[in-house]
Amino acid sequence: MASQKMLGFVHTAQKMPDKRTAEERRQDFAEIYARFTDQRANEQANRCSQCGVPFCQVHCPVSNNIPDWLKLTAEGRLEEAYETSQATNNFPEICGRICPQDRLCEGNCVIEQSTHGAVTIGSVEKYINDTAWEQGWVKPRTPVRELGLSVGIVGAGPAGLAAAEELRAKGYEVHVYDRHDRMGGLLVYGIPGFKLEKDVVGRRVQLLADAGVIFHPNFEIGRDASLADLRDRHVSVLIATGVYKARDIKAPGCGLKNIVPALDYLTTSNKVSLGDSVAAFEDGSLNANGKKVVVLGGGDTAMDCVRTAIRQGATSVKCLYRRDRKNMPGSQREVAHAEEEGVEFVWQAAPEGFTGDDVVTGVRAVRIHLGVADATGRQTPQVIEGSAFTEEADLVIKALGFEPEDLPGAFGAPDLTTTRWGTLLVDHRTKMTSLDGVFAAGDIVRGASLVVWAIRDGRDAAEAMHAYAQAETERVALAVAAE
Repeated sequence: MASQKMLGFVHTAQKMPDKRTAEERRQDFAEIYARFTDQRANEQANRCSQCGVPFCQVHCPVSNNIPDWLKLTAEGRLEEAYETSQATNNFPEICGRICPQDRLCEGNCVIEQSTHGAVTIGSVEKYINDTAWEQGWVKPRTPVRELGLSVGIVGAGPAGLAAAEELRAKGYEVHVYDRHDRMGGLLVYGIPGFKLEKDVVGRRVQLLADAGVIFHPNFEIGRDASLADLRDRHVSVLIATGVYKARDIKAPGCGLKNIVPALDYLTTSNKVSLGDSVAAFEDGSLNANGKKVVVLGGGDTAMDCVRTAIRQGATSVKCLYRRDRKNMPGSQREVAHAEEEGVEFVWQAAPEGFTGDDVVTGVRAVRIHLGVADATGRQTPQVIEGSAFTEEADLVIKALGFEPEDLPGAFGAPDLTTTRWGTLLVDHRTKMTSLDGVFAAGDIVRGASLVVWAIRDGRDAAEAMHAYAQAETERVALAVAAE
């Protein structure tokens, strides 16, 4: 009976003329949606068990006070929840969108472990901080006093920007140098807009500018200045360039046209979405529209590529990965999203060559058997004899991971020591490289990793740079006094 009354009410409402203007209807919908979002956030926050050992916090790289801001959210104290959320994380609304929570906080939630489904921590974090922006609670962190010292940061990705905010708040004049025309690094050019809206990154960059951080876009170390020049200008320098060099595959046919690196493909897509004109997109070479797309790799970058190709109008999208689903290095949630959107996964398949005369027409691959586990605990891939097959492809995207560029050569700094993997060698207690006063943080130290780890590294590096600058100031003062 109740449902029949409701149905009658709906029919009556549909017949009644809507005298509201379009703007009034939009505002009414926004209010209804906001109430729904409030309700969902409170429901999820109330599910937190406030357990004795907050495993969600333990497994968060920036040690977010997750139980505390969930409790505040459940009580409707959103501004306090925001203050708690941003106390340990420079970009909480970004992490709420792109962190692999299923591998970190949510994957270690006590409720998740009891098979009742994790608290949706990431969604609540996003909601809290988006609300903070809407309500005007987010303010630039300006220093109480200026120190009269400047620092230089090479790279405007998450590590560099996190360090910039921390150092500016301490009173340093902060200069950020980046070779791209926009600040944000992979946040802007590497992560698709459907996962991370670019205006979300842009407002953070503007907040730093409002705090007094000085940005130098289109500035390349080794071309516009050497690392030595920066060391002369600043009391200390942070290298936070990330790792951009794509891992390649050496196989017959690898030089055919339309076999492209993942970052080239994603950067082009993001530039187009930002309104830039990109010739490689317009001529179709970096555009999946109407193509059969094959993506090689199993990490989050591969998931970004397959989901972007779907949105560009590819006729089919397949992902080849040499291990099985449970061994995927990327987020399982991302894999599920990709499957829902129509991506086909070809598990335990490894490419061994490419077909085509001038332009690629297919990927030759073999089936893989996962053998005995190696020293890392992962099963060793073994080729199954006679299992070769070919996947048709008009566009092949290589998402096989990233390696560091030759920074000592590019920066004109041969004394800048690297590890055998090409990453910068640092003292992990002080974050300092082999060059006095030169620090490093993020992927250029740990290798390709998560945004949240880059934020943590940037915050730690800022503390180390501050300690170094204070020690240097004291040393100079003592030397002057001794004269």
